[in-house]
Parts: sequence; C-alpha cells; structure tokens
Amino acid sequence: MSWGNILKAADEYNFHNKMKGGTDQMGNLMEEAKAYEPQKTLTVADLEALSLEVPVEDREKTDKNGELFKYKVVVVLDKEYRVPVTVLGDIKEQVKAKPTLKTVKVIKKGTGRDTRYTVIPLE
Repeated sequence: MSWGNILKAADEYNFHNKMKGGTDQMGNLMEEAKAYEPQKTLTVADLEALSLEVPVEDREKTDKNGELFKYKVVVVLDKEYRVPVTVLGDIKEQVKAKPTLKTVKVIKKGTGRDTRYTVIPLE
C-alpha cells in the first residue's frame, strides 16, 4: 500500500467515524509521539521533604502478570506518592535514634530492581 493510499484510508476512516458520531482525531502520530510522556509512579523521593505525621494509606494493584500486590502511599496536594518498604524500615531506624524526628528527605538512586533509597533526617 502506498503512502497516498494510507493517507486516503485514514481520511476516509475519519470521515466515516464523524458520520457515526465519533470524535475528531486528536493529532497525527508524529504530534502524539512528541507530546507523549510515559506514566511515572511518584515516590516519596519526589518530595522535597516528608513529614512523618502525614497519613499513610494502603493500595492494591494488579501487575502485568495479573498478580495482586499491595503497597503504601502518602497523599500530598492530591497526588499519591508510593512509600517503598525499605523507606519505612529506614524511617523506623531513624526514629529509634531520634524519637523527636518530624521530617525526612528521601533520596532515590538507580532504577528498576537496582533502586536504592536513602532516608536523611531533617528535623
């Protein structure tokens, strides 16, 4: 199929889609690719500082294999930030050392399975 035939087919599809009550196309593939931003899971490392008083909520999701997994999040300004279990363990140790600790900074290094988090006490 030539490019001319492909473009003609796309125009016909859009015409028929509109006739059936469909919506206009959003843009061409090049425009969509340039505007694309992959979804990113926010973690507490994306925050400038983390108050230890912020409520923690439980969540459940299904992974790509259909397996259910549970995780914890904090909600700050209507955005959810995942709390890795290693961060919880590090905060526990920090609080043991300084029971009056109120705020920490979490630093993330690496990606995927090689991700490591460091918890730094602030106040």
